[in-house]
Amino acid sequence: MAIPKDPVMLLSYVNTQLRDHYASLEEFCSWADMEKENLCQILEGIDYYYDPETNQFR
Repeated sequence: MAIPKDPVMLLSYVNTQLRDHYASLEEFCSWADMEKENLCQILEGIDYYYDPETNQFR
C-alpha cells in the first residue's frame, strides 16, 4: 500500500501502523523509508505532534 499524501489520511495511517506494528516512530520511519523530521513537519502542519509515551501523534 502506498503511504497517503493527504495529511489527515497520513495521520490515521501512521497512528494505525504505530499502534499495530511498531514500537517507535523511528522503527516505522525506517520501515517506510521516510525521514522522521519530514513526517513530523507534515503532521505538525495540522497540529499533531508525536508523543513517545503513547507512541502516537496527538
